Amino acid sequence: MMLCKLSLKNIKKSFKDYTIYFFTLILGVAIFYVFNAIESQTVLLQTKQSTYDIIEMMTQTLSAVSVFVSFILGFLIIYASRFLIKRRNKEFAVYMTLGMGKRKISMILFIETIAIGILSLGVGLALGIALSQLMSLLVANMFEADMTNFAFTFSKAALIKTVIYFSIMYLLVMIFNTVQVSRCKLIDLINANKRSEKIKMKNPILCTIIFLVAVMILGYCYYKVSIPDGTSSSTVKDIGIIIALGSLSTFLLFWSLSGLMLKIVQMMHKVYYKGLNSFTLRQISSKINTTVFSMTIICLMLFVTICVLSSSLSIKNSMTANLKELAPADIELTKKRNIPKELQEDYGYTDGQIDSSYKTISETLEDLNIDEEKYLTDQTTIHIYTDSSLTYATSMGKTLDKMKKMYPYLDYTSPEVIVKLSEYNKVAKIFNNETYSLDDDEYMVIGDYESMINLRNEALAEDTPLTIFGKELTPKYKEVKNGFIEMSSNHITDGIIVVPDDVINVADDSPQMEEEYMIANYKASDEKTKEEIEATFTNPELNDLYPDITLEGTTRIAIYDASVGLGAMITFIGLYLGIIFLISSAALLALKELSESTDNITRYTMLRRIGASDKQLNRALFRQIAIFFFFPLLIAIIHSIFGIKFCIFILETFGKDEMLASVGMTMIFLILIYGGYFLITYYCSKNIIKEKRL
Repeated sequence: MMLCKLSLKNIKKSFKDYTIYFFTLILGVAIFYVFNAIESQTVLLQTKQSTYDIIEMMTQTLSAVSVFVSFILGFLIIYASRFLIKRRNKEFAVYMTLGMGKRKISMILFIETIAIGILSLGVGLALGIALSQLMSLLVANMFEADMTNFAFTFSKAALIKTVIYFSIMYLLVMIFNTVQVSRCKLIDLINANKRSEKIKMKNPILCTIIFLVAVMILGYCYYKVSIPDGTSSSTVKDIGIIIALGSLSTFLLFWSLSGLMLKIVQMMHKVYYKGLNSFTLRQISSKINTTVFSMTIICLMLFVTICVLSSSLSIKNSMTANLKELAPADIELTKKRNIPKELQEDYGYTDGQIDSSYKTISETLEDLNIDEEKYLTDQTTIHIYTDSSLTYATSMGKTLDKMKKMYPYLDYTSPEVIVKLSEYNKVAKIFNNETYSLDDDEYMVIGDYESMINLRNEALAEDTPLTIFGKELTPKYKEVKNGFIEMSSNHITDGIIVVPDDVINVADDSPQMEEEYMIANYKASDEKTKEEIEATFTNPELNDLYPDITLEGTTRIAIYDASVGLGAMITFIGLYLGIIFLISSAALLALKELSESTDNITRYTMLRRIGASDKQLNRALFRQIAIFFFFPLLIAIIHSIFGIKFCIFILETFGKDEMLASVGMTMIFLILIYGGYFLITYYCSKNIIKEKRL
């Protein structure tokens, strides 16, 4: 009973020391609950079955991610516990001097840990339940669901999962605390606050060399991900090498700067000897010098956080913005045409499929007993042709070598896609794209996949001639014109060659015709009727009833549902991991700084004795913490400039117009969470150094 009273009294007395610990635990519990409660929040949303399927997949993915997150939070809690034990070394020394055994000290810690855990869990769950209501609004916005049935929700499953995971993590913390106390020695506890990290002055010449090496390696990594010459490291191995080199160079950068920073400023006498600058700079140098590895990890975590948040937040907005542009019609039917008999064995086509391929889409719909005129309007048909002599390799001309570097695994023997000018113009009108005209000896290229367009532009700038169906044509335009013929949520058209109709002077049943597309709108105007019409064309039972029909359909509604679902899933996973990484990075820095402030109480006391005012000490403390917090953030932001550039390249099919807004949102998260930890750390540290004031 006495130990319980003592433990509770200690918690009340040391509440200021526990601020960062409480703050981190509460945030961790709240976020863990919020993201695991999404499933219960979506039950009330009025969405289609396809959307529910996507939401279910998303919640399963988030559940798996939660396991990874629990490991991160567990490590963070153990690290925080180290700080709290270190903060109370002198208190434990007094207990042992008075005759208290280590078992009783462990029991005090055990009771304190349980009390703090229960309090943090309760506050965190309360905050999580409140925030989950806001998350419901975000989920509804992401899936564009009807909020008619919106009501306060509570997830029992999320609560149970949070309590179980938190209990396991806390059990590990209690075991860790018991081990730590059992290893304590009285003499070490008494002298703990008198210890300080020795500043080992590194050889400045060696530091300079290491710094230059680190900068050169980083420059190489930046160059590789920036794609300045149109090439990129597209394989997993190459990307892995760049990540490894970037991590190594970041470590070397911190190691060298820890030795150079103090030496450089010491040479600037007016700066070094002004006020408490000499004390501040030696403190900063000592911290960085003894935490090179930790600073590297924190910097890389911040880098990942910025890139993940920026990319994930932009994908959903970009995909949604793409839909109006890339899926302007209600339905697009595609059909393989004129399959040669010689391909039957290689590709496993049946006789029925080969026979069906010689029928048009309209004839196929008739075979399926679907009345085209009853359901569709604005029908437009376009045919895809190929010429075996016109491949990616021949059309790229002098730019072929550059293309092979950028896309080493592309099949350059694949034939180019060719369409008639008149048919393309009809499709362009439906898709709200520009129409064109060509002379008899001209061709043009349309597309919207930026990387391929840039390469094709180089070939077009060279006036690369093409021989198509025996006729030589020259490019009318020196660049690829924006356009596409296949509805999608992404920019995937890497280049379609448009030629005058007379060039394709063949019958519709020619073997050179590869595919047929029919683009149309529904005659209905309301969404419910449109969905009923769509069910007619996309009925999965048709594949069972007519296995020889090679007809596929893409609809605006299906593209929209899939895009919204995928975008939302990526956004939620990115937010989950990004926020956890951000909290972990900030908490590690905060705990390290608070630990340093605890160790340096005697130094601040000595500065007061020789005349330093509280204002000077607080200013010196603020500068220390600011540099300690924002130094790894600055390096992470520089990394992120190039990292986001690489993300844009990887995700360019989704579009990059929304990236600026996403970066802005990421900065808001950084200011709120990282800046919040910085301010809490400063005020807690200020209180710590005041405790020994004489």
